[in-house]
Amino acid sequence: MSASGGNKAIIAALLANAGIALAKFIGFLVTGASSMLAEAVHSVADTANQGLLLLGGRRARREATEEHPFGFGRDRYFYSFVVALMLFTLGAVFAIYEGIHKLEEPEPLTSPIVALVILLVAIVLEGFSFRTAVTESRPLKGTRSWWRFIRQAKVPELPVVLLEDFGALIGLAFALGGVGLTVLTDDPVWDAVGTLCIGTLLGVITVILVIEMKSLLIGEGALRPVVGTIRRELEAGDAVVKCIHLKTQYLGPEELLVAAKIALTPGLQVEQVAVAIDEAEARIRAAVPDARVIYLEPDLDRTPVG
Repeated sequence: MSASGGNKAIIAALLANAGIALAKFIGFLVTGASSMLAEAVHSVADTANQGLLLLGGRRARREATEEHPFGFGRDRYFYSFVVALMLFTLGAVFAIYEGIHKLEEPEPLTSPIVALVILLVAIVLEGFSFRTAVTESRPLKGTRSWWRFIRQAKVPELPVVLLEDFGALIGLAFALGGVGLTVLTDDPVWDAVGTLCIGTLLGVITVILVIEMKSLLIGEGALRPVVGTIRRELEAGDAVVKCIHLKTQYLGPEELLVAAKIALTPGLQVEQVAVAIDEAEARIRAAVPDARVIYLEPDLDRTPVG
């Protein structure tokens, strides 16, 4: 569900951004508005980003090899990290540069009404894309706040698209404000200010995405409730005395590695130990479907008595 939902949100964003980028470039050529140019580059970056997310999802589905025995699930994290960097280099840096340039050398706008119409249409299209991302994210979000969902999500595409679309909507509002104030005051400096606001916004979003994607890329464990469920299922068997220690790590968005040392009842035969481990693995997989790779080490409880 998460992979298909993520792809649906990505495709919706890609189609919207491709059309919006073309319209914004036309608007810039007609009006000369720097905020329009900054938004056009932003949309081009977003379109490329969605293409990279789709590529990462495709490459992550490759079969495991001898060199990569745990598969390629983290490709989705890698490409999401690249997306975050692209958002900064192609979006934020260019917008800030263009804003500073227009502050130093303000230029009057021509046909600003064209820019305003294009921006309003872009807001409608971006709103559709954002609504799709929100709809697809709700089942995974659960009762968490949106900020906590972005911080804790193991599926990277949905948080990326959510922040991209949210940033695009706010950026369009900045561009609309910059062009609108330029028209009202006949002072092109407001267009430059709007452009700088767009660049700053993209920079903030980039920092958030880079931090979150880096954390996923180097390896995150399961959330505390999931770890509690795994521990509870391990200790539910008659032959398991207790879980001595437990470690988890996501090998991909839907592939969790579970490694644990479990204390078994003393005196079990080898066959009984094997059965106890198999039953424990089955309980974990039933309760946590993402637990695809499980390694359990049997041991004795050596906790001092008294």
